[in-house]
Amino acid sequence: MKAFFDTSVLVPALHEDLPHHEECYNLVVEFDRAEAACAAHSLAEVYATLTRMPVRPRVGPEQALLFVDTLRENLTVVTLDAGEYMGAIEAAARNGIVGGGMYDALIAACALKVGAEKIYTYNTSHFARLGGAVAARLHTP
Repeated sequence: MKAFFDTSVLVPALHEDLPHHEECYNLVVEFDRAEAACAAHSLAEVYATLTRMPVRPRVGPEQALLFVDTLRENLTVVTLDAGEYMGAIEAAARNGIVGGGMYDALIAACALKVGAEKIYTYNTSHFARLGGAVAARLHTP
């Protein structure tokens, strides 16, 4: 897998009024489904973020669902099984990850699961704490 996208890249790729829209959009569409992925968890984060953004007009549930469905159709969506979830939690604990950083750890575990060459995020400092295997793959659009 060549590219793995964090929510911080997916949301601006979908909404033209956000900073970094053009570079995120161009990056996401550069790859096909066989080359690019995101975590299933990121689909929920995209939906939650889009429906609560302080923009006018607001992104409603139906429109947000269409955006999420577009991602699902164009990216490989990666999930973790129960054992992989537990492994990600244990690794986060070993690395001193607390609070919301756990969600980044789950996303990173998905990226590692599919052997992503590059993890694209604007939250590089959050992901860099997750260990060398993750840090070596981090890129911003």
